[in-house]
Amino acid sequence: MRSPRRCSRNGCPRQAVATLTYVYNESTAVVGPLAAFAEPHTYDLCEPHARSLTAPRGWEVVRHEGEFEPPPPTTDDLVALAEA
Repeated sequence: MRSPRRCSRNGCPRQAVATLTYVYNESTAVVGPLAAFAEPHTYDLCEPHARSLTAPRGWEVVRHEGEFEPPPPTTDDLVALAEA
């Protein structure tokens, strides 16, 4: 069974519930629900880090309004549990 994705912040052991994406040409940081797949130029964040993220001066932060939910188990996770 896969382990859940962890927060990208150094030393943070929490499970990721949000994805941070930088839109450089618009000077915007976007924090939304956890993406289905980890992408090379995005960052997974736990709820405290997703809520407290600040952007560099002159940048805008666009943040998901609502609760960040942990991802549901994948089919692979359920099959692994059933086979255990």
